[in-house]
Amino acid sequence: MAEHSGITPPISNNGIEDENQLKMEPLGKSPSSSDLKYLTWLVLLAQAFGLSAVVLVAVWMGHFQKGFSWQSDPNLEFNYHPLFMIIGMIFLYSDAILAYRVFRNDKKIYVKLLHAGMHVCALLFAAVGLKAVFDSHNLPDPPKANLSTLHSWVGLIAVVLYGLQWLGGFFCFLFPKAGMATRIMMMPHHQFWGMAIFGFAVAAALMGITEKAILSIKPVSYFGKPPEGLVANFLGLMILGLATTVIYILTRPEYKRPPSPDEEHLQLQEN
Repeated sequence: MAEHSGITPPISNNGIEDENQLKMEPLGKSPSSSDLKYLTWLVLLAQAFGLSAVVLVAVWMGHFQKGFSWQSDPNLEFNYHPLFMIIGMIFLYSDAILAYRVFRNDKKIYVKLLHAGMHVCALLFAAVGLKAVFDSHNLPDPPKANLSTLHSWVGLIAVVLYGLQWLGGFFCFLFPKAGMATRIMMMPHHQFWGMAIFGFAVAAALMGITEKAILSIKPVSYFGKPPEGLVANFLGLMILGLATTVIYILTRPEYKRPPSPDEEHLQLQEN
């Protein structure tokens, strides 16, 4: 009978080591050159969708709906509403939330200022767009009812939430800047509501396009696929394409902005 040496043979614990290693892995993987190449193409695709939407709404309002005016002609003043809302709440909004992905290696304070500034521009366009639609209802004699459709309710909710989101983000993350614990707590909420409000804006835009198309183009003509109806439909498709591309980019962990060396010790991912 062989004598026991008293030395316990090595037992493989690769499973435990692998599990611990996985726990230590960062949530997002480091992007490869091919990942960043795809990101570039996705951002360009988003710009193509966004610019196409702006061009289509400008053609629709400028050509088919007889152009633009201000308070001297409330019916034509309305045409600024879809144009400015799509420029602000769709195109500029989407670019603002992509800023941290596009300028991933630039100094963070500059990206923050760009992010906040683009949101301000979007809010300004939205404010003028809202004035245009309220004027177009209030100035005619007799005046038209305001806030009577689901489109108007969802759109106004989106703009109000957008303004509150901007104020919260400004005071929490830019100036005077909340404490570390507060920023860590608030960041997931800021990111969620940024995408949620963008979703509200997209939903309001699609409802508004359908509402305007049916009211402006006689239903019989609209369902017969006239050129104006096709422009409206393609406008909706461009907005959907933009929203899908933007949300895809935002939800891919490899496209997140990597923390700079001076940020790593803060353990705060504001991207």
